[in-house]
Amino acid sequence: MHEFVSFNNKMLRADKAVIPAASSAGLYGKGVFTTIAVHDGKPFLWEKHRERLQSDAARVGIHIWEYPEETVSAALRGLIGKNNVETGRARVTFFDERGGGAWPVDTELETSLLITTGDARPVSKNFKVTVSPYVLNSRSPLAGVKSCNYLENLLALDEARGRGFDEAIRLNERGLLASACMANIFWRERGQLYTPGLASGCLAGTTRGFVIEKFGAIETDAGPQALETADAIILTSAGWGMIEAADFDGRRLEVRNYDLKML
Repeated sequence: MHEFVSFNNKMLRADKAVIPAASSAGLYGKGVFTTIAVHDGKPFLWEKHRERLQSDAARVGIHIWEYPEETVSAALRGLIGKNNVETGRARVTFFDERGGGAWPVDTELETSLLITTGDARPVSKNFKVTVSPYVLNSRSPLAGVKSCNYLENLLALDEARGRGFDEAIRLNERGLLASACMANIFWRERGQLYTPGLASGCLAGTTRGFVIEKFGAIETDAGPQALETADAIILTSAGWGMIEAADFDGRRLEVRNYDLKML
């Protein structure tokens, strides 16, 4: 994370931004966020990220009308400039500061807005992928929502890394491919690109949507056997862009070195 953040439209040093410990965000992880790639000092696909933030906030009942789009956009671009980010990433997070459940609390603000920036996520040159034993529940009310309650994803990622892999592909409760722990997934078979449909429980990633549009990827239901015969396995996220797995459970794969900035 870079030195400065934007917190409720104020520029602060990162360690000065705090939310109430007894809020719904603090107690239950009630918040939504998006991570945005920064190329040449500009947020990439910001409009798509903003649309998903609004949709996710509405789905989980977070009120973000205190922060009009133009205000959020100005704060995002201002922070990118303040931290001198030419290539990297930014994160926009809305926290629910209200109390909830068994712990009601009075608060001046209903929602806090935190914007942070950082360097691009490092990528292993020999990126290894496996299948996670942790199932993704496509029927969860949080399926497809980029919620701050991200512990399940992190536990799945930690489990894979504990076995020497960089990422893991998660199946849903029907045994179908859904997504990686921290990214969407594509695979190429005989020149055609495929990806799980949103009904799998995967996130409607903005980079995912961009790749579908640019490469004509087909959304489909498929089990893990599709990866066993794939010519290539590709992960997409704003923090990474497009990553091609060099290894899937010990099987070497073709790597073409796609660059989203050139598309």
